[in-house]
Amino acid sequence: MLHAFMERLDQKLSFGRVSAHCDIPCKIYDPVHAQIAVLTMIRMIDLLNELPEEDLTKQQKATFARLIEQKEEHGKKLKEEIRIIWGDYFKQPQLDQFPEIHSLTHEIMMLASVVKQESDKDAALKLLDKVNQFAEIFWATKGVKTFTADCPYLPELPTVYPDLKP
Repeated sequence: MLHAFMERLDQKLSFGRVSAHCDIPCKIYDPVHAQIAVLTMIRMIDLLNELPEEDLTKQQKATFARLIEQKEEHGKKLKEEIRIIWGDYFKQPQLDQFPEIHSLTHEIMMLASVVKQESDKDAALKLLDKVNQFAEIFWATKGVKTFTADCPYLPELPTVYPDLKP
């Protein structure tokens, strides 16, 4: 109904058309959100593995459901963040410099689906490795050096960070 009203109003007032090349025209991109998402997925798997395999109490069942929900939510976020950077940030100069970004992005998408569907920690660790590779490439396209350090919170796993020191 609102759309139809706006269409009629546009016909009478002839609004100018606008467009943007991406979701974030301000050109702010950072793979950190994808990295935190995969680290969260790994942490959820660790917490799931701490639960007993049988005879869960009501509280444990509630915890189980919340952990699965969070793993799923962060898997979606990871895929969205990677897709946006790959689709909106990477242009021909970066693609020429790093032609492997297409296959790496596809591998991330496929692994993220596996980790969402299952609670396979090995797959989640492989996903972290791929997301770290993606982050290294991203920062390299900006001429920013990176370093790897264990994240300062659980699961305390190696994570790529931009070296922003002068």
